[in-house]
This record gives sequence, C-alpha cells and structure tokens, in this order.
Amino acid sequence: MTWTVSMKDKPTTEERIWAALSHLSAIAFGMGILLPVIGWSEQRWKSNYASFQSLQALGYQSLGYTIWILTTLVLIIFSSMGLVLGMESIENLDAELWGWVIAHMILMFGLIGLYLLLPVVGAITCALGWDFRYPVLGNRLAKYLGYDSINDERPWLIEEHEDRWVAAMGHFAVIIMLWGMLAPATAWVLRGKHSPFLKFQSIQTVVYQILTTGLYFGSGVVYSFGFFAFVLITGFGTNAGLDSSTGMIGILVLLASIFVAMIIVMVVPMLHILGQWAGYRVLKGDEYRYPVLGRLIERWTMRR
Repeated sequence: MTWTVSMKDKPTTEERIWAALSHLSAIAFGMGILLPVIGWSEQRWKSNYASFQSLQALGYQSLGYTIWILTTLVLIIFSSMGLVLGMESIENLDAELWGWVIAHMILMFGLIGLYLLLPVVGAITCALGWDFRYPVLGNRLAKYLGYDSINDERPWLIEEHEDRWVAAMGHFAVIIMLWGMLAPATAWVLRGKHSPFLKFQSIQTVVYQILTTGLYFGSGVVYSFGFFAFVLITGFGTNAGLDSSTGMIGILVLLASIFVAMIIVMVVPMLHILGQWAGYRVLKGDEYRYPVLGRLIERWTMRR
C-alpha cells in the first residue's frame, strides 16, 4: 500500500470525490461494484488519477472479493475439521462447541474488518489528494494501464487495457451472487457504444451470470418441489404412512429431487471457475468466448 502527493499538482475536488467514492463503495459488499465502473466511465477522458483509482477499486471488489471469500471458506472448513478432530470427550462437547463458535465469530469479524480496512484507507487517502495503491494489485495495474502518478504527463491511460480490465473484472465477479452482474451490465450500458469489444464481453458476461445464478436458485426450486411433492403424495403427518406403495413413491421423488439439487450445486462452482478463467484470458489479450453461449451472443450482437 503506497501513496504519494505533490503540492504543486493536487487532484481537483471532483477527481478526489470520484476516487474516494469508488474505494468506499466496497463497504456495500458486492452492491457497490457498479460505482467504480461509473466513476471510470465518467472520468476516463478527464482524469488519469480518478480513472486509475476507479479501475483499481473495481479490481479490488472483484479480485479482492474472490480471494476474500475463498480464504473465508477455506478457514471455515479447516476450523470445522479442527473442531471435530479436537473433541476429547462427549462430556466437554458443549464447552468445545461454544469455544469454536466464539473463535469462529472473532475470525469472521476479523476477516470482514480486514477486507474493509484497505478500501477505507484508500478513500481517506484519495480524499486528501494522494495517490493510493493497493498492495500488489496497485502497482501491477498501474504498469498494465501505463499509469505513473498524479503528475504523469502522458495524455491518457492505455485505452485497450482499460477496456480489457473492465471486461475481465466482469468475468471475475461471477462469484459475487446477483450483484456481480452489475459491473458488466453498467459497462455495457455506459461504454458499449464506444467499444465493440467491451460491449460483446459485457453482454456475454451478463447472460452467463444470469444463467449461473438461475442454476443456483434452480437447485433450491428442485429441492422444494421434491419436498412438497413428498408431503402431497404421502400425506405426511396423516395416517397414510411411509411404508405403503404411495409412501415409497413420495420418498423416491424426494430423494431424486435431493440428488438433482446436489448435482446442480456441485456444477455451479465449476461455472465460477470458468468465469475466472475467462477473466484471465481477457487480460492476456484473448477474444474469449464462453462455450456455445459466446457464439450465440456474437451472432446476436452482429445482427444488431
């Protein structure tokens, strides 16, 4: 995390506001991801400083969120395994469970605080007119975009790399349930007319995220259908019983729905991984297309 400032050439109030708001939007946990895209679109031909800070904030809310949520899941899994393996006796079970719950809550609040700390620091730093960089991400992005500092005399950032960064972050954001599609949807609306590449990537990303999210919620629909069908068929809670032929049919329907729902739930993480791969390919300069979906979207956009 680095920042520099020159008293001779300080960012304007408008630049500082856009930069600070882009960083601070991270506290919305997913919902704020559209604000950095808006800030970048508004400032890209006005201020390298505000554009860079907005793009950096976008990267943190997509890549950073992905790393944060994966880290959280891994720690939860290992802490749960530690609880099971560390149980010494059934007599101490209550005390061990309470200890695990307290430690788990401390860990979760600590991870949330850690995730929010850097954006808050970034917002304060930009509000003061300094050049903020996230650890690792900031300098790499600055190099990718051709950004030096507040006093950079080059006219604008590298336009192609700006579009690729925004498109890639849209792909990465697939792991953010529902709100992840705000980034590509906003880029499509605001910059689609100016960049055919960004338009195509944003459209296919929005459609891909809609399908992925729909599949996830679809698993809940399948399970709910099986449960209610089980209740209706067996008359659960009445005198019909579960050992009759009707009861067996109800049980089979319930088990089948659970099985299908579990398969769907296991497929969704694979689709998330494909989204991460798509973002990586876009950053590397490829004209990435999702299997089948990408071709269909390409034909649709060419006819419009």
